[in-house]
Amino acid sequence: MAGPLRLNSWSDERWVDVFPFELVRLTDFENEVRIVVESSMDDAFWEAKIEITSLFVKGGTLLVLSRPKLEDWAQALEALSLGRDVTWMQMDRGPTLRVQLEGERDCPEVVVEDESISMVTVRIPIALEEGWIADHQARIRRFMDTL
Repeated sequence: MAGPLRLNSWSDERWVDVFPFELVRLTDFENEVRIVVESSMDDAFWEAKIEITSLFVKGGTLLVLSRPKLEDWAQALEALSLGRDVTWMQMDRGPTLRVQLEGERDCPEVVVEDESISMVTVRIPIALEEGWIADHQARIRRFMDTL
């Protein structure tokens, strides 16, 4: 059986591997939520992994991303830049990710719900650094530009 497909991109006059690609990294270096795109399944779908790490809990699950989901993430980032909370991938055969800018602990909170498989919900307070939204907007543009 062949391994996962790899997407390559032309950069600085040489081919470079795009995978793994860290699409989301919400961190304050104690608590962290990451989404890493691992490989291309075909031209329309990408296998990714969501990972949650804190001093209290560590876990993760696989998910499948598509162009519409990626475009939804770009729109969610725009809403966040306007000061609105967002829900991404709501009830779509995999985890749902919510970002609440004003959490219960005076900092943003990321809520990951895996209703379809494990039935587990994790709420992670993350004191995000200034500029995190612009960083993530650049990440999604960079990934979409390779497609």
